[in-house]
Amino acid sequence: MATELQGVQVTEVKPLLPGQDTTQQAAIAAAILLDRGQECDVETPYGFIHVTIHGTPRGNRPAILTYHDVGMNHKSCYDELFKFEDMLEITKNFVVCHLDAPGQQEGGGPFPTGYEYPSMEQLCEMLTCVVQYFNFRSIIGVGVGAGAYILAMFARFSPDLVEGLVLLNIDPNAKGWMDWAASKITGLTSSLSDVILAHLFSQEELSNNAGVVSNYRSFLNNGHFLSNAELFWNSYNSRRDLEIERDGGGSLKCPVMLVVGDQAPHEDAVVECNSKLDPTQTSFLKMADAGGQPQISQPGKLTEAFKYFVQGMGYMPSAGMTRLSRSRTTSLSGASVDGSGGRSRTLSQGSDGLPLGPGTPHTMEVSC
Repeated sequence: MATELQGVQVTEVKPLLPGQDTTQQAAIAAAILLDRGQECDVETPYGFIHVTIHGTPRGNRPAILTYHDVGMNHKSCYDELFKFEDMLEITKNFVVCHLDAPGQQEGGGPFPTGYEYPSMEQLCEMLTCVVQYFNFRSIIGVGVGAGAYILAMFARFSPDLVEGLVLLNIDPNAKGWMDWAASKITGLTSSLSDVILAHLFSQEELSNNAGVVSNYRSFLNNGHFLSNAELFWNSYNSRRDLEIERDGGGSLKCPVMLVVGDQAPHEDAVVECNSKLDPTQTSFLKMADAGGQPQISQPGKLTEAFKYFVQGMGYMPSAGMTRLSRSRTTSLSGASVDGSGGRSRTLSQGSDGLPLGPGTPHTMEVSC
């Protein structure tokens, strides 16, 4: 097991925006520069998992633990979000732990011949080793796609270790025979990188956002990454049904925020997942103009929603509004369906001007 942490690249600091308080921004830049991050490989029964830590544990507060999607690592998946200026107000209050699935980390080498990639259940069990290694009391999980599935499974089987979940593009269902046949046909006519890109991005993005798609295609085809990503992809496609249900043993016991972009590849799956969760514990955030990866395309909106979510859990009660929130002249509003009969409710704001917390069932459709 790794016994020492190694320094990594300094977090990028974004330039100041016109009209912002330069003293405040200088303090933010200094704080970011001081948090260089630490890397280590944590040994588990199923091999090593790469971990990057930012910050230090804050008393009894949970750690924010992230898990990326197939075709990504923690940097390509989360840099836009966690380097967003307003996110510092959140991350300065928590230790942040980024996980890279085996072989998906930056600079990861090839696996030996005959290597058997961990199943989704085994990847989930690896999280227990990480939590124990760093002596985290509990976590707030942030996952995208395959990472969201793994974190949801972890919350089902280790509910005492999970205080909250932010799940983007989650598909809690096993692949059916029709899905399996369709993927086999697609695999015969498309390259693996095209298949993974179609998993990550909407059709509109694939057609009209050539720059972003080209960058991710280059990322996929860099070195050994694509062959390693194929193993993670195959493991994800062999997942079983999470069997999430609103009541009983299959329910998620913690507050959950589901996030998906409009017209994203996984929109229907996230809507279905929302119908299976406890409406008093679940927020469903459908983001306009966000495409397949809201944490990349709309980091400001997601940062604001994440702060409201954390405040609803009882943390950061005195935190101020984000720049996005201050710039708004209209409130966040939306319709909520409780999943049992199409009954709708309106999401209103509390007396402090913030959306009501997890105790109120709601859906937010952000289109600002």
